[in-house]
Amino acid sequence: MPGRGHGLVPAEVGAGVMEGDAVSVDTTIPPHGGRLVDLLVEPRRAAELEVRAAAWPSWYLTRRQLCDLELLACGGFSPLRSFLGQDDYRAVCEGGRLTDGTLWPIPVTLDVPDEMTARARAAGTLALRDAEGVLLAALHVSESWRPDLRAEALAVFGTTDLAHPGVAHVLKHSHRCYISGVLEVVQLPAHPEFGPLRRTPAEVRAEFTRRGWSRVIAFQTRNPMHRAHQEVTRRAIFEENANLLIHPVVGVTKPDDIDACTRVRCYRAILPSYPDGRVMLSLLPLAMRMGGPREALWHAVIRKNYGATHFIVGRDHAGPGMNSDGRPFYDPYASQELLRHHAAELGMRIVPFKPIVYIEDTGAYAQADEAPSGARVHSISGTQLKRWLAEGRDLPAWYASPQVAAELRRSYARTVSGSPSAQ
Repeated sequence: MPGRGHGLVPAEVGAGVMEGDAVSVDTTIPPHGGRLVDLLVEPRRAAELEVRAAAWPSWYLTRRQLCDLELLACGGFSPLRSFLGQDDYRAVCEGGRLTDGTLWPIPVTLDVPDEMTARARAAGTLALRDAEGVLLAALHVSESWRPDLRAEALAVFGTTDLAHPGVAHVLKHSHRCYISGVLEVVQLPAHPEFGPLRRTPAEVRAEFTRRGWSRVIAFQTRNPMHRAHQEVTRRAIFEENANLLIHPVVGVTKPDDIDACTRVRCYRAILPSYPDGRVMLSLLPLAMRMGGPREALWHAVIRKNYGATHFIVGRDHAGPGMNSDGRPFYDPYASQELLRHHAAELGMRIVPFKPIVYIEDTGAYAQADEAPSGARVHSISGTQLKRWLAEGRDLPAWYASPQVAAELRRSYARTVSGSPSAQ
């Protein structure tokens, strides 16, 4: 699997339409690959699988695998219908496409130990369960293999530096075998918190249709939204004459990120600051890889499946931070360049933005390169927020709205007192 950086091959084959059940929902943009996948079986089949699963070996899915299964099941990963088989896995790693030519930049695989692979192959089917033992799906095994994990890390992330969280997961935490086959999903993973905000792609698309939205900008975030985020998204609504989908990741992010429950309360707190009827909040159960440009493209594909026609891409989108030598893993604008290159193929409009600063002299916000010379400016970043919270400092009004600041103070007080917010 040679190649560094993005490693994406140009389009040569049209995106294929996957066979099997699909959801038909009125929308202005087709799902990736042409159809929205739905892997949930009918109740009678689900009951049958529950009975038969008693005879199958069981695999208790990790947090990342739970997220991947949920997005496979509901169509967030359309056109994928299962964890990647070996041919598609190699094609994705080497060229960022499935074997049929469909753009797909990040491998979605199921890794299990050698012993579990042997048991699954012997039984023919592997029961996939959550941590409590609840049956979520049946994987009818057709292939397994031992991947070259270092080659995967280099091809997908452009590095084997363990300072990269995606690389560290692949090289230190992945099991040695990948397994694939036909996937039948009995039920989605349970989420007791914020249930009404956890919409599937079909539900999000149906809500767009109900609201009469035909132009939708998706905004990706794994942090609380500060003033710069609010400014960028408000500008995008009016400049693109579109509506806004705030679509934060609430699956797996960086270990030091603010917990998802606190972030969701922050997102809800700022909704009244947007024009009436122009914004919607929905949660995305994604396990991020922090893969920089390739991941940014993946995020756009996923939002296309949710019905978004536009996608906001910021500086260092999905960047993992600094490498072992103290330098960024990726050029800060590489994600924007890659998405511009593939925008026509995706059928989406890419909305890039540069860092926003607060101009103290005027009390206004502007792109950093547009700030008046000599003006007193304040940069705005998520790293800064974490430092202030750790130091017990109040958040300046120019950094975060009072509602967001109050939620963060409340959550941080619980954390330092020994009662952290629920993850």
